[in-house]
Amino acid sequence: MRLTQGCFSFLPDLTDAQIEKQVTYAMNKGWAMNVEWTDDPHPRNQYWELWGLPLFDIKDPAAVMFELAEARKSVPNGYIRINAFDASYGTESCVMSFIVNRPANEPGFYLDRQESVGRNIIYTIKSYSVQNNGEGSRY
Repeated sequence: MRLTQGCFSFLPDLTDAQIEKQVTYAMNKGWAMNVEWTDDPHPRNQYWELWGLPLFDIKDPAAVMFELAEARKSVPNGYIRINAFDASYGTESCVMSFIVNRPANEPGFYLDRQESVGRNIIYTIKSYSVQNNGEGSRY
C-alpha cells in the first residue's frame, strides 16, 4: 500500500533535487517551512512530530534540506513531510505539504467493524503501525 496524502502523493517519490525546487518555490513566495515526522500516518492524525523548530525567515533552501537529511538519519523508517505556511494575513495557514520520506514497507490500515445499537455498524480505520508498536514503545 502506498500512502497518498498531501501534494504530489500520486506521483513517484520526489528526488532531493525536486524537493529542493519545491522548497525554493515556497521560499520565493515568502512562506515559512518546517519538517515533521510520524510513524502513524492515519488520515486523521494531523499532529505529526515537529522536527526541530519551524524555519521562519530562512532564505536558503539548503537549511531545509539539512533538516530533512537529519530527520532521515534519525527516523529512517518514519514518514517525513515538509510543510509551507503562508502568514501573509497574520494567521499561519498551511499552503503546501508533501511527504518526502516513507518506510520501505508501508504497513497500511485495517477496517475495524463494531456492532452498535439498533443493528448499526460502526467502521473505524486503524493503523497497523500503531497496532504493531503499542503505547509507550513507539517513541
